[in-house]
Amino acid sequence: MSNSSSITEFLLLAFADTRQLQLLHFWLFLGIYLAALLGNGLIITAVACDHRLHTPMYFFLLNLSLLDLGSISTTVPKSMANSLWDSRAISYSGCAAQVFFFVFFITVEYCVLTIMAYDRYVAICKPLHYRTLLGSRACVHMAAAAWASGFLNAVLHTANTFSLPLCQGNAVDQFFCEIPQILKLSCSRSYLREVGLLVLSVYLAFGCFVFILFSYVQIFRVVLRIPSEQGRHKAFSTCLPHLAVVSLFVSTGMFAYLKPPSLTSPVLDLLVAVLYSVVPPAVNPLLYSMRNQELKDALWK
Repeated sequence: MSNSSSITEFLLLAFADTRQLQLLHFWLFLGIYLAALLGNGLIITAVACDHRLHTPMYFFLLNLSLLDLGSISTTVPKSMANSLWDSRAISYSGCAAQVFFFVFFITVEYCVLTIMAYDRYVAICKPLHYRTLLGSRACVHMAAAAWASGFLNAVLHTANTFSLPLCQGNAVDQFFCEIPQILKLSCSRSYLREVGLLVLSVYLAFGCFVFILFSYVQIFRVVLRIPSEQGRHKAFSTCLPHLAVVSLFVSTGMFAYLKPPSLTSPVLDLLVAVLYSVVPPAVNPLLYSMRNQELKDALWK
């Protein structure tokens, strides 16, 4: 039996136990990581350099791309390095850093997606008040509130998780340090405190989801009343990419954390974790650029 004071490293779940499959995992993750870097980097460059994209919608899209780069850089490089060097180890401080930054980036991303739904709601349902409600100062304040909320949430969860005594070994059943997997190593009922924080976070996330849902119900009601087909197409082209990103983010996250215990298995947990932590940052730039002519024009300049 060990305790947290004697643990200096954790052992992450390996994707494969043969050298060929480890190298395959390395090259696959390298391709996904480079695609995420390229796609999000292009969006950041386009929004920053093209004055036509200096609007609230693209300001929040720039924030989203920064967050996607942060979240995928928190988990993927270490997993790639472990596969390349045939290792499973991550230091205690490295594991704590992964938990902090992953919770931080995911929390801020969800807040930004909620703000983007509000932005689309005001733009389509209350266009005459758009400049008043979403001026440059209001946008900066909302973005700052999202980043500050993410920081506070990450500090609370990380401090609470790593203050628990651990006596169930040091093997984490995931390819990165994830709070539910670390809680399984706890030998104290004090882990219920962190479970309570997780439940509170789920309720707050559900509140944001309800707000996003309500916003889109109102948006679709207004868009379907637009008489011209061109007007409806333009409105949908600005909303559907955001809706697709939200759907991917929420559905994979909900399945990962709310799936019934009967479906829990190391392989399934691994695949679901890849779906919600690795795939969205690489796919989001495609979702936003496919139907967005302004962004396409800026990227091809």
